[in-house]
Amino acid sequence: MKISSMYAEERPREKAVSMGIESLSDAELLSLILGSGNKDENVIMLAQRVLNAHTVHKGLIGLKYLSFHDLLRINGIGRVKACQLMAVSELSRRMAMSERRERVSLSSPSAIADYFMEYCRFLTREKVIVMFLSSSNELIKWQELSEGTVNRSLLSPREIFIEALRCDAVSIILIHNHPSGDPDPSEVDIISTKRIIEAGRYVGIEVLDHIVIGDRSYVSLHEKGMI
Repeated sequence: MKISSMYAEERPREKAVSMGIESLSDAELLSLILGSGNKDENVIMLAQRVLNAHTVHKGLIGLKYLSFHDLLRINGIGRVKACQLMAVSELSRRMAMSERRERVSLSSPSAIADYFMEYCRFLTREKVIVMFLSSSNELIKWQELSEGTVNRSLLSPREIFIEALRCDAVSIILIHNHPSGDPDPSEVDIISTKRIIEAGRYVGIEVLDHIVIGDRSYVSLHEKGMI
């Protein structure tokens, strides 16, 4: 059935206005983003197929696991709609991080890992995040500084310490994710961290920890006595 053939109160846009956006189902909400269906199905039906597209993760959570090319394989989803869906997923991630940004705690590695867990959870490549700290051990800022391949991040001491000096940091904490979900640090992780610690000594900036984040788990190299 075409959307235009539905009763007005059943159409997603009219329903959102009259009953509130919270009254819409997940498929109806997604239909507002997609805008239109195709000759074989209306936009709500297309939205429902998108929600069922991932082989393991069904529903809204599945959007975070679908890549651009995964979305293009769904009949009725072209480049524009794929970008719209990816934008929804990225906006939700940024909203979650925005709410937490002011509440980051430096009290323990577990508190830091908890803060970044949602940010890192769905990343398909390794990324390096650096927390820059003041002389009073307060967070100046955190910044994503590099992105690696599927299984190796790019840790650049030069890039890290240029930024640390730029913001007058006296110490830093390194964080990076393992897309595999296993947070155990690799030999490369440990060697790279020691190299950064040594470089930090030359410029008077201490590396307090390196936290590796997996799927709902983490490893602190400092806690484990690896650095």
